[in-house]
Amino acid sequence: MLRFTTAGESHGQGLVALVQGLPAGVPVTVEFIDNELRRRQQGYGRGGRMSMERDGVEILAGVRRGETTGAPVAMLIRNRDWENWKDVLPVEARPAGGEAARALTRPRPGHADLAGCLKYNLHDARYIVERASARETAARVAAGAVAKLLLRAFEIEIFSHVIAVGGVTLRRPVAFDQVRKTAMRPEPDGGSLRCADAQTEAAMRAEVDKALGAGDTVGGIFEVVAHGVPPGLGTHANWDERLDGLLARAVMSIQAVKAVEIGAGVENAGSFGSAVQDAIGYDAGQARFTRASNRAGGIEGGISNGEDIVVRGYLKPISTLRRPLASADLVTKEPVEAAYERSDVCVVPAGGVIGEAMVALVLARCWLEKFGGDSLGETQRNHRGYLEQLRSF
Repeated sequence: MLRFTTAGESHGQGLVALVQGLPAGVPVTVEFIDNELRRRQQGYGRGGRMSMERDGVEILAGVRRGETTGAPVAMLIRNRDWENWKDVLPVEARPAGGEAARALTRPRPGHADLAGCLKYNLHDARYIVERASARETAARVAAGAVAKLLLRAFEIEIFSHVIAVGGVTLRRPVAFDQVRKTAMRPEPDGGSLRCADAQTEAAMRAEVDKALGAGDTVGGIFEVVAHGVPPGLGTHANWDERLDGLLARAVMSIQAVKAVEIGAGVENAGSFGSAVQDAIGYDAGQARFTRASNRAGGIEGGISNGEDIVVRGYLKPISTLRRPLASADLVTKEPVEAAYERSDVCVVPAGGVIGEAMVALVLARCWLEKFGGDSLGETQRNHRGYLEQLRSF
């Protein structure tokens, strides 16, 4: 089974990603991973940390001569800001009686600060903040990039775009070719919100500017589309192996995501069944079943149905505000203003890139469960046999 884990703190020495279960022979390039990391750092409304960090990956294990070896792939992303924090987050024990520097005792509403301190019996939220931070997602994007490279060997593409920022929403459907174009277009000076419609993006930028001027933050919705996925990934048989459930869990795990939608799930909930289901046809020339629409988002009964897989993540406005909310000190219990450190105003485009990574990791796991072998060649043979089965159905 494909598994991955991450380690590291926001201002620690670096972030580590470990991916296990990949077959041997998957082509991997540092350039591709670095480009994914760069896409995560871009976007209109990002904060000062993005101008400091220039994320790049170091592959420590599992890749030799540009291909996976079948062993776990280990990757490191160094934090350039570590030099400014190594006295705040030392690995060694402090001398007896020494005071913790820059202790964070004013928890922020909406963040893990207070809940984490209560859980771990800590009176300094610094140790919660460091791991709960969305900086961790850089390691996820590196892991997801490797998963994308596996899927790319089978002509599966995964891209994202932004469909809402604050109160501004893109109202028209977007074809996959346009999603790809929007996701990969060059980033302009000042950053982009990666919306497929220029007029809507201009209104989104105004929402970000409004939040910045008010010392506030703004959330939104990103949409991830996986193109080229055949029918048959996931299963209806067991609740914890349903593809939509796996995707929802993965995207929901992204920091600040508070809701996940598959296809037109939200709109469908308020519609009659006759207006929701995707009518089935058959194309004899291509020897495949077709759909008149894709409101199901490419998944029915927990199984991919051959249409584009569409997943939306709903991001709340991030919790660190320039205009702090009311809080209570962890030590004195007195009323205080919540802590503030440099932060972003809007992270929805970055959320989409992270969403791509999580979707890629889920699809890669399901792919290897269905077609997997010890080498890429064996996996490709298994896949070809399945395609022949579909053509002769």
